Amino acid sequence: MTPRGYGPDASFCPRCGGRLPAAPPTSCPGCGYQLFVNARPTVGLIVLDDSHGRTRFLTLLRAAEPMAGRWEMPGGFCDGWEHPADAAVREAREELGVEIRLGDFVGMYLGDYDFQGERLPVLDSYYLATLPDGEISLNPAESADLAWYDLVDPPPLAFATMDAAVRDAARQLGLRSGLGS
Repeated sequence: MTPRGYGPDASFCPRCGGRLPAAPPTSCPGCGYQLFVNARPTVGLIVLDDSHGRTRFLTLLRAAEPMAGRWEMPGGFCDGWEHPADAAVREAREELGVEIRLGDFVGMYLGDYDFQGERLPVLDSYYLATLPDGEISLNPAESADLAWYDLVDPPPLAFATMDAAVRDAARQLGLRSGLGS
């Protein structure tokens, strides 16, 4: 195990470098610093299109780990002090190359994310969105491809919170979801 000063496996105080008596939540005996493992805020977009007689949503094929090669929705981590709605607009710009129209808030979901050898808790906020007219331009470092799927019959998604958000979005829109109740 790599000694860490942050995250769920922290063994050293990030303030003074002293050894911690236990995994977080804990306090440093040297300086009194209290260390917690807080969920990292993220945002996801359920980008909708109903121009083909059914409600479809945009998926992206992940190009990077974790979960490379799996379908996901646009989104990512919120920057420090960034509101999730602002992060949603920024992430769409970064990943799709377009300005989205942000819609209703779908919900918040507790999940996990493997990053740099650690499993971190995340708090995922999902929003509905639509695209203005214009061409999507994928960021190849993030996504290898895109596809539109029926909201009521989605593919398996990269993260469980995405599956739950799609199911809840379908329910909120009055559609019957193929993901169960």
